[in-house]
Amino acid sequence: MSAPAATHDNDDRRRRSTRRMLTIAAIVIVGVLLAANAHLVYVAFSSQPDCVAHLKGEGDHGTYRAAKSAC
Repeated sequence: MSAPAATHDNDDRRRRSTRRMLTIAAIVIVGVLLAANAHLVYVAFSSQPDCVAHLKGEGDHGTYRAAKSAC
């Protein structure tokens, strides 16, 4: 009668171990995604390009151009 109980304990431990590993993997994946997004936002705000001198012409009808210069 002790053999089935021991087998049940091993199965229960194996399930807990698998669940723990999946939980840790999910936390690591979410952490990596959050870090990557934080880095993307940081780089987007810290690397503003300098203004380039240019002449703003009249433009042709039906073409797109900047409505207002940012400089």
